[in-house]
This record gives sequence, C-alpha cells and structure tokens, in this order.
Amino acid sequence: MSVQAAQRPRLLQAMVDAFRQEDVRRKLVFTLAMLVVFRFVAHVPIPNVDRTALENAFNNNSLLDFLSIFSGGALQNLSVAALGVYPYITASIIVQILTRSCPPGAR
Repeated sequence: MSVQAAQRPRLLQAMVDAFRQEDVRRKLVFTLAMLVVFRFVAHVPIPNVDRTALENAFNNNSLLDFLSIFSGGALQNLSVAALGVYPYITASIIVQILTRSCPPGAR
C-alpha cells in the first residue's frame, strides 16, 4: 500500500480498488451507462397525452404527487420509462413501508 493510498478515505480507496479489477470495472461502467440512458428515456413523453389534464390530475391529487416523488418526476411527465419499471419500483417501496408499519402485512 502506497503512502498516497493510505491518505485517501476508505470509501474512495474502495472505489479505486474496484476500478482496478477489470470485471468489476466493466459491470460498474455498464450500470452507470444504463442509469444515464434510463434518465434520458424518463424525459421522453408518451405521445397523444393531454398535458393540461395530466397537470390538473397531479395538482388536485396529493397521492399522485406523492407517488411521483418515488419515480423521480417521470410519472408526472408520463414518460415511456414511467410505464415500464416505475410501477414495480413504487409498489415494492410501498409494500416495504407497509410491512414495517402494519405487522400483519409482513406475513
């Protein structure tokens, strides 16, 4: 271990060590690339959607606004990505919250 590596914080050193291994580096770069692509797709709206009606629905319903927080705003844009993965992610988050707050739901 070099003197310079000893001065780095442990988390930063772990990242440097991970990027030194080729297979881990490939997986990390692929994951980051997919996150970037997914964020771009989250801004592509679904065609033929009435934007004013969608905006009114989110302004009048606090539950929809709350669910839009989990999707990073893609649900409010009604993007292509919002109809793919976001319902599963939102449902899993809500189930995890409910199982912690309502013990019978854990069974």
